[in-house]
Amino acid sequence: MRIALLLFCLIFSVTVTLGQTYSIIDSRAIKLHEQGDELVKNRQYDEAIEKYRASIQREANFLESYIKWGRVLLTKGNPVEALEVVNRGEARAVKAQDRIKGDFSWLKVHLYLATGEFGKAISEFESSHQFLNETFQKSHDYGQIKTRIDFISSQLDRRLFIEKERLPEPINGFTLQYFPVLTADSKKLLFTKRDGLENYQTEDIFVSYFDDGLGWSKPEGISEKINTYYNEGTCTISADGNILIYTSCDAPDSFGSCDLYVAYKVNGQWQRSQNMGKNVNSRSWDSQPSLSADGRILFFSSNRRGGYGGNDIWYSLRMPDGSWSEAKNLGPVINTPKDEVSPFIYFNNEILFFASNGHEGFGGMDIFVSRVVKGEFSTPENLGYPINDHQDQFSLFITAQRDYAYYTESYFKGGKVERSLLYRFKFPDEIALGEKLVVSQGKVLNGKTGQPIDAKLSLVSLSNDSTLYEFRSDGKTGEFMMIYPDRSFSGLYVEKKGYLPKIFNVERDNLKDQENLEISLTPIAAGEAFVFENIFFDFDKDELRQESMSSLSRLLDFLKENPQVKILITGHTDNVGNANYNQNLSQRRAESVRQFLLSKGIPEARLFSEGMGDQEPIMPNDSAENRALNRRITISIL
Repeated sequence: MRIALLLFCLIFSVTVTLGQTYSIIDSRAIKLHEQGDELVKNRQYDEAIEKYRASIQREANFLESYIKWGRVLLTKGNPVEALEVVNRGEARAVKAQDRIKGDFSWLKVHLYLATGEFGKAISEFESSHQFLNETFQKSHDYGQIKTRIDFISSQLDRRLFIEKERLPEPINGFTLQYFPVLTADSKKLLFTKRDGLENYQTEDIFVSYFDDGLGWSKPEGISEKINTYYNEGTCTISADGNILIYTSCDAPDSFGSCDLYVAYKVNGQWQRSQNMGKNVNSRSWDSQPSLSADGRILFFSSNRRGGYGGNDIWYSLRMPDGSWSEAKNLGPVINTPKDEVSPFIYFNNEILFFASNGHEGFGGMDIFVSRVVKGEFSTPENLGYPINDHQDQFSLFITAQRDYAYYTESYFKGGKVERSLLYRFKFPDEIALGEKLVVSQGKVLNGKTGQPIDAKLSLVSLSNDSTLYEFRSDGKTGEFMMIYPDRSFSGLYVEKKGYLPKIFNVERDNLKDQENLEISLTPIAAGEAFVFENIFFDFDKDELRQESMSSLSRLLDFLKENPQVKILITGHTDNVGNANYNQNLSQRRAESVRQFLLSKGIPEARLFSEGMGDQEPIMPNDSAENRALNRRITISIL
């Protein structure tokens, strides 16, 4: 049950009279009622209920006791029971004063909101006006509920149609399982598991694997190096499954109550996790992490100082040396004076989902979405009904294939969580997720020995030289998993110290359409060469276009990393046009690359250029596609 709503209902006043009057005159019943009021002030709710019950048993028409009893039940998280009590009292209020009818009606608005009966809440709100005086209708409390009712009414008019589906056995075998996350291929499911509600029953991270023929495997602990005597949970994992960040509470090396820890998978094995340090963690609560697909940006929730309210969303960047930058607040567009928790950055690194009770919603924690526009997060939008409803919503996770959204659904008893289960639903097309994403897998191998290589794979937008994703292949198997946005004009760079880089044009090389892609890297040696992809010139020109910068900068880094290497830059053309002219054009283009490197400080003695024109085609010049492949720059090691 929603704490914010309950606390509000504990203190809100809907009485529209200025004096203390009652609908009865029985002094003993009134004394019992007022004793109940005193107990409420001390938060002795069960005892207060008994006093209100006793006052009604003495005087069945004591309408104020029905109202107070209903309010306390709502505060305790029992709106259904509260509604039964209020209906009993309202049935006796036919001839009551408007102030009493107004109290009953106003309380029923809250009860219907708390039970998710939004249509009844809207109807009751509209009918309550005949009983509420003008002063109350100008109050802050009334204005808040009116805003919420107006919002809900507009959302119901454009409700989404989704079918929620409980994950099948052997998933959901524990008392509590929550915060589901998946790898990009949707084959590995991680979640937080807890056997019960007692303090000695701690949290652990469990994992299940999906097989197309067998379904989900029986969940098991992720690793003895990660799950310990302490609480481990609310985790996030990189798209390729090699970086895990999770929350651990009250561990010996923690900075605060709960800290974030990171673990890396190396050669197929999880390494021992480490506290993420003071740049990320604080003396306060730090939890609920969400890692970008390539593991370069971490979002999380914290109630540390320097925020805008209770819990805010913060972020940290992974630096080139593997360390994490000092965490920064995501700012007032996302964060409010209330709570923002459970962030989830979608696989395209451009859409953030999170839960909040500070933005306009259905009450309590709703899920919102914010999109990156011109480098900034936009004003959050409520995901609407029925994704959001009268319960608290959090821990939403949407697959890279955008087919399903996974989430936690909790069941309550007496206002407390009794069970938490994992569910999913088909994600509605009405909520845009940007360009389609293609998940591709393969291996990076040594081109000479066939041995696996731990290499860096960078997917780069060629239009602005921005890195879209960055992944690593596994040193034990060579395996990697990559995500490609379904956009044009991107390059893939595969790099490893001591090897020649491998450069692809994603669209022209049809990488998105390939499965089990095998990439061979060649050790640096005299006589070895590679095609220097993504170098662009205008037709019949030798000036380097801006879109060439990503490849040029990587060639520059390669030469700086290998100061002993000398290279020959060779230009090639297709066979269209005069051979002499083509030879001259290819020479000028190769020289443009050389001049760029010279301007960046590479010694002249290490750089040579030549033009081969159409003399060394790599494909027959019998189609537009083949001629495009023949128009190229190659780099040879001297």
